[in-house]
This record gives sequence, C-alpha cells and structure tokens, in this order.
Amino acid sequence: MLLTIDIGNTNTVLGIFAKEKMIDTWRVKTDARDTADELWLQYRSLITGYELSGLSICSTVPSVLREARAMINRHFLDLPTTIIEPGVKTGVPLLVDNPKEIGADRIVNTLAAHTLYDQGACIVVDFGTSTNFDVVSPKGEFLGGALAPGIEISVEALASRAAQLRKVELVKPKSVIGKNTVEALQSGTIYGFAGQVDGLVARISDELDALYPDNEKISVIATGGLAPLVLGISETIDYHQPDLTLIGLRLVHERNG
Repeated sequence: MLLTIDIGNTNTVLGIFAKEKMIDTWRVKTDARDTADELWLQYRSLITGYELSGLSICSTVPSVLREARAMINRHFLDLPTTIIEPGVKTGVPLLVDNPKEIGADRIVNTLAAHTLYDQGACIVVDFGTSTNFDVVSPKGEFLGGALAPGIEISVEALASRAAQLRKVELVKPKSVIGKNTVEALQSGTIYGFAGQVDGLVARISDELDALYPDNEKISVIATGGLAPLVLGISETIDYHQPDLTLIGLRLVHERNG
C-alpha cells in the first residue's frame, strides 16, 4: 500500500492507497516546530495496521519537510520514497517565469486534474491557507494562475483589526442580507469568496478561450479543506475532488517507480 502525505501550511493530509483505490485518509494540523520524532509518533498512530509498499510526499513548509526527511531516513529507509522536488519526474511542463517558485502541491494538483478530467483545459481551485487558482492547458501543462488570501485567515485578520467584529462559524447564512453581525459576517465571507471564485474563473476562462480556441470545455475542480464552504454557492465549480493532491502524489510516485 502507498502512503501519501501532503504537508500544507495549516493542515497535513495523509492517505493510504491500494493501487488506485483510496483506503483511508486523515487530516491533522501542521506545526512547523515538530521534530522528526514527533512526526513519526503522530503518523505511526494513524498508519498502524497497514503494510506499506511506498511513500509519496510533498510539502509547502520547508522546516517540516526537513524533519520529514529525517523521519523517512530513520523509519522508512527501505521504503521506495518519492519527494516532490526538482529532479523528480512529474510529466508536468511548468510554463512560468520561474519554475522553482511553484509549490509542489500545485504541480501534483495539475497532474491529477489533467489525468482525471482530460477533456480539455482545467482550473483547479484549492481552498487552503491561501486560495490557489491553478490553470492547466489541454496538454496538461501548468500555465500559472492566481493566489488569494484564504477564507479562514481573512476572517481572522478582520476579527483582529475590527474592535466590534469577531470570528464566526463559517456556515451559509439564512440569507445574503444579514440581520445581525454574525449573519452579515457569514454572508460577506461565504458569498464573497464564492463571488471571488466565479469572477476569477470567468476571467481565466476568457484568457484560456483566446489561447485555445479549439478547446471544447474548461473543467473547474475544487479541492482543499475549505472547499465545501462554497460548494452549491459558486456558479462555476464543476467538480469537487477533496483528495486531488493525494491522487497527484500517487500518480507521481507511479511515474518514478
């Protein structure tokens, strides 16, 4: 079985695959101060009982990746391991000014989106600490995208800077016109971010149509832990694939096996 680990700025997501089938997943908090031993204790408690045949990992947190390498060298030394970094075969051409700037998660998301939804160009909207818009050509090339502040950190920033406002539960309010402060904050957050997604997707789609006039369909795929907040509200999201990054990690591991 393959263990996949996606270390993000806020959360770390782990998944177990038996060939192409996802068997189990877990989501835990990411702590940039964790040591290799602490990572091992946490991960071991989740994967006990699974006989692993490989490991695939990506990280957007350099300090955790460093400790994860130490953990792998100590506890997974005999396990075929793929770490998404320069030199690893992903099959994803990076058509950007500086490929080294592109996060590993965006690369594997591109591969997974093109593999799963290969009928044309794709836009991946990853709702995490930041909201990432990753644009994929009909050939599976990473064209670039847009980065916006994430939903949770935007709410936290507003609550910390406005004396009479506070953090609220992120749920869909009864109506867009809030009748109290809590509903008003929920409306502005949920409907506001859905509108941001729709607006950016529309503008990106216009540019894709100009670049690829023969492209028949642009698929918009939502992923990330906060994606459910805008599902059914955003008018442009076609698919929800919560395990997109883990699937991409599996695909890259297979290419480097």
